[in-house]
Amino acid sequence: MAAQGRKNVHGKSGVRFKAAYTSQKFHSMIRNVVSELIVNGQIKVTEGVTAPLVSEAEKLVTFAKKGDLAARREAGKIVRPGIKDAQGVPALEKLFKEIGPKYKDRKGGYTQVYKLGARKGDNSEINLVKWVD
Repeated sequence: MAAQGRKNVHGKSGVRFKAAYTSQKFHSMIRNVVSELIVNGQIKVTEGVTAPLVSEAEKLVTFAKKGDLAARREAGKIVRPGIKDAQGVPALEKLFKEIGPKYKDRKGGYTQVYKLGARKGDNSEINLVKWVD
């Protein structure tokens, strides 16, 4: 039986419960990656990040197609405000002025996923996610 004592501190019983990679950290990372996808048009991610990334990107394009204030506010909850492209245009503005009108007549499937193979360092599967032309 483990010794009784304070949790998450070094000492008599050691670190018993290590702080994990939480869902809040994962959601924050997805927000960063989606914002970079909007700005750059394509992004390389691992296989585990691909599905949530595509899901969030599809939702954001649907908001951008609506184009009203409520949709802009909902998209603003996800897209990072500080991420800008080379010309200084924020990601949210680019989403609503370029990407949304581009897919106005399309009913879904705004992204494409290409498998690039394994990463050299840790053999993790890498995918390229980009917007459909």
